[in-house]
Amino acid sequence: MTTRELRAFKRWMKQNSIHHTNTLQFLTNPTDNQLSVTTSTDLRTGDIIATIPKQICLTVKSSLDICGFIEEFEMEGYLALAVAIMYEKSIGESSKWFGYLQIMPNANFDVPLLWSVDQVDDLLLGTELHKVRQTIKEDKALVYEDWKTCIVPFVESAPIPLNPDDFGIEQYFAAKSLISSRSFQIDDYYGFGMVPLADLFNHKTDAEDVHFTSVSSHSDSEDESLESQIDNDSDGGHLSQDESNVASPRSDFTVDDESSSTTEILEMIMVRDVKAGAEVFNTYGSMGNAALLHRYGFTEPDNPYDIVNIDLELVLEWSSSIFSSRHSRSRLSLWRRLYQSEFPSQQIDYFEISFDGEPELELLKLLFIISLPEKAYNEFDISKVVTLSKKNTIILSEITEVNKKLLLTESVRSALLSVAEIRERCYGSRSMEDDAEALKTCPITDKKLYHSLVLRISERKILEKLGTYASAGTGFLNVCNGFTTRNKVSKR
Repeated sequence: MTTRELRAFKRWMKQNSIHHTNTLQFLTNPTDNQLSVTTSTDLRTGDIIATIPKQICLTVKSSLDICGFIEEFEMEGYLALAVAIMYEKSIGESSKWFGYLQIMPNANFDVPLLWSVDQVDDLLLGTELHKVRQTIKEDKALVYEDWKTCIVPFVESAPIPLNPDDFGIEQYFAAKSLISSRSFQIDDYYGFGMVPLADLFNHKTDAEDVHFTSVSSHSDSEDESLESQIDNDSDGGHLSQDESNVASPRSDFTVDDESSSTTEILEMIMVRDVKAGAEVFNTYGSMGNAALLHRYGFTEPDNPYDIVNIDLELVLEWSSSIFSSRHSRSRLSLWRRLYQSEFPSQQIDYFEISFDGEPELELLKLLFIISLPEKAYNEFDISKVVTLSKKNTIILSEITEVNKKLLLTESVRSALLSVAEIRERCYGSRSMEDDAEALKTCPITDKKLYHSLVLRISERKILEKLGTYASAGTGFLNVCNGFTTRNKVSKR
């Protein structure tokens, strides 16, 4: 975003009754041209820092020229909003959102949906996102099908002349990517749409500073009070040398709205104190890096909601490398029967490893059953009680998250280390140290590479923690260290 575009946007906000306190400063990072919102003075919990009229939000309902045609065509949801956005862009300065649309990117090309298949295969290899590679391809095909069967006929049959070039497949991909990463739910009448100013605040996990609420229209004196605080253009050109946050609002962020049919204004209210000079953050919710990259096109270092999944296929790969096929099949069958007796309508195809490296309970149960000696397994299949020694018996159905360490026998710990190593191999020949070195030298402007590296490293750290979890308090520490070393030097 250029200084000129930012100044024009601020003038556009004032002309359309979007008011914000002059403590807010919009800083453009010269390195990656991304925007952040900071405050020049202390902000306190409960402070109203901005008001946004609902009618200036870009929605199907507010796009008056095209709204009736969209409804007649019975187009809804993302399709309908995408058409409204493409139409408003197509009419240029005639659009009442022209000043707003100028600061919006043509598309959020950072989301993997808009990456090439080769980029997905290369940059996301081994990650949770690479597992849904086929889904990404299918999503692209569905987007194209929506465009061909809905957008093209709409343009051809619209009662006003529409230039097909303004509603092409690239324009539709661009509009859809913006909706996915920037739209908000407004209320029952307006539905969801683009909310100017609200989409400039960056995300921070579990650190929401500002919240949105829907309120009745303010009195003139209240509006004038807030309007008088607006610093029209004086802070529009500030540059921050050390800011590198990726501006990307959230799509499933909803406003608190007890009477949405009668309210006209969205308020931005501080929900925690922020010191002068600090950035003001919004939040997209509690998401790991795979979800953030998939939906919004960025990641967050040390994200506490990161996870790694161990596919059931990988567990069977480990089992088949040690035991016979008959052994693996019978143990898997028993585990399935036990699981389905507790959760009849559910199936498990993968097991979650938390940010701290702690495995899901069902993974421990499966490894425990697979690792049982034949005699203990046969007795357990009948009684559902495992006798490990005269003083140690285990009733598998009574194991919970609280006491699941009872399952961490020597055999299970060894199995966890082996499964972790198999999962680590999915990342290919580049070691985690290779990824870390690449991240140090990767420019933030190369967003696809940068955020894919953050995702790979965050997942591989979880696997290291799983190794530590498996070896804690046992003689397996050397084995775990060996696993870590192999990951560091291996060049498969």
